[in-house]
Amino acid sequence: MRIGTPLSPSALRVMLLGAGELGKEVLIALQRLGVETIAVDRYADAPGQQVAHRAHVIDMSDAAALRALIVAERPHFVVPEIEAIATEELVKIEAEGLATVIPTARAAQLTMNREGIRRLAAETLGLPTSPYRFASSLDEMRAACAEIGFPCFVKPVMSSSGKGQSRLTSAADVDAAWAYAAAGSRVDQGRVIVEGQIDFDYEITQLTVRALAADGTVDTAFCAPIGHVQVKGDYVESWQPQAMSAAALQKSREIAKAVTDNLGGRGIFGVELFVKGDEVWFSEVSPRPHDTGLVTLASQYQSEFELHARAILGLPVDAGLREPGASAVIYGGMEASGIAFDGVADALAVPRSDLRLFGKPQAFERRRMGVALAAGSDTDEARVRAKLAAAAVKPCQP
Repeated sequence: MRIGTPLSPSALRVMLLGAGELGKEVLIALQRLGVETIAVDRYADAPGQQVAHRAHVIDMSDAAALRALIVAERPHFVVPEIEAIATEELVKIEAEGLATVIPTARAAQLTMNREGIRRLAAETLGLPTSPYRFASSLDEMRAACAEIGFPCFVKPVMSSSGKGQSRLTSAADVDAAWAYAAAGSRVDQGRVIVEGQIDFDYEITQLTVRALAADGTVDTAFCAPIGHVQVKGDYVESWQPQAMSAAALQKSREIAKAVTDNLGGRGIFGVELFVKGDEVWFSEVSPRPHDTGLVTLASQYQSEFELHARAILGLPVDAGLREPGASAVIYGGMEASGIAFDGVADALAVPRSDLRLFGKPQAFERRRMGVALAAGSDTDEARVRAKLAAAAVKPCQP
């Protein structure tokens, strides 16, 4: 891969579709390697747009607008970072040779929709998953919940960061869950997945990297497993490595490899799995850096963002763990624009700690506005430090 000079005719151009906090870190990693970057999002001044060479605001689910922008910018690589994208148009763009889609247009199309990826994992690949049904109406959802049984979970087929997800304990919860799923969907298709509850010990993210080897073939590398805590489907803290049996780790990586081999292409994938003893169930996969993987900024030689950038560019990767680490989320705590943060010095006084304040222009009560990171002699120490640092940061009115 030849890399030129940004903003010159020799530039290698990468366009990110979605420029949130994860995209921002990918853009920074790409720029460190001399890449010209283009950040696209649905709103202005998104975190990644603040660091990219150029920024655009469009509705990425509008196929005509998406094509027009790609034709105008002529990126060598198009990297989807969110779900709400006109993926059918990406398939056409890739087929026409206008740009290379990372990891592939097919992967983006399958994983943007929980139905596509669940059917691939369970029905095509035969991987263990929770019991599930899909529903396109309130009546269908009632029937699906009755068949799956309670407790169960309802999720929009298209959403992210836990939006629109509910845990139902009885039939009395169904109507509210249907309405909440519609409100939380990235693209309201009026369709949900109903999932049975699995009795698991913990859940992990198995970051899986598909990158070019020296002979030009694609190799798969695995990061150490990441443990995490979720509240209402949204992660609040993560740590690496997650302790697990050798058998469970092997099964996790076999499942991750089966899914990512089928999706193909290059880049990092966040494969979510449930684990109980030596048993492992597939949950979801994102063909991009994962929010729980923010911990790798503190724990790995190359973070998930550096791994993604290198894999995109066909460069060597090192997925090795440097030391135990942890992350803890910092929420907005209010609804306001252009908020400020007190306590930054106190947070950074915590041993081996670091911060990422994302720079999102609009805060909400439960919007992720930053993350505290920490390293330690073990994950317990790292988790304590990360939570101490996060608690020290106080969002406030400007």
